[in-house]
Amino acid sequence: MGDQLRIRVHQWASGLDPAANRARLAEGVTPGADLVVFPEAFARDFGEAGSDVSEFAEAVDGPFAGELARTADAASCTAVAGMFEVADDPARPFNTLVAAGGSTATYRKIHLYDSFGYRESDRITGGATEPVVVEVARWQVGLMTCYDLRFPELARRLVDAGADVIVVPAAWLPGDRKVAHWRTLLAARAIENTCFVVGAAQPEPRYCGHSAIYGPMGEVLGEAAGGEATFEAVLDRGDLDATRRTNPSLANRRL
Repeated sequence: MGDQLRIRVHQWASGLDPAANRARLAEGVTPGADLVVFPEAFARDFGEAGSDVSEFAEAVDGPFAGELARTADAASCTAVAGMFEVADDPARPFNTLVAAGGSTATYRKIHLYDSFGYRESDRITGGATEPVVVEVARWQVGLMTCYDLRFPELARRLVDAGADVIVVPAAWLPGDRKVAHWRTLLAARAIENTCFVVGAAQPEPRYCGHSAIYGPMGEVLGEAAGGEATFEAVLDRGDLDATRRTNPSLANRRL
């Protein structure tokens, strides 16, 4: 298996113009990384709370996913970004992550953000509850989106399905202790599953920023502050193997 995985995280804001967001992909998907991660809803922002986003839903072979694939192929990498995908109920699209380029996958957000005064389920259709893992440079990468982070059972199912890394694109809304929740939960998912976790959030002021990459012992391998930022980290399989020898909690489970 590959000894290292080069990760690039773009903590970039998406706007209300899909064409402008789509054009920005070429700026961010360039050679030098195996996996490039953009935030949730990067194809088009949610807009005001409760907005109808159905007119901005696309097929997974539509303009946004097509441009993501084109840029990723040109850079010889895999890129992950969030979009709204046409669903059977045209008024309630899926909140979807697309992995394109060297590896391809589609993940539809399972846990909808009916919390903290919001009701994502009024406007979005929840995805099937099966975990999605995609191979990138001979690493197994599990996909989850934003509010999914608060459900440890999904992260555990991804690791049981073989994930070495969990990638979490997000549009994590700000509020009292929300940054602390985001950072704590990213670290917790890494520690309890002895895996790498990559959080890619949209930036302040609309969202919380503070994207980060955590190692399997909970160490910070890369991070951003609140504003727009790009950062990189190299994940080493030796760190993963060493952690799982030292802390074999996955092997020690009694179900």
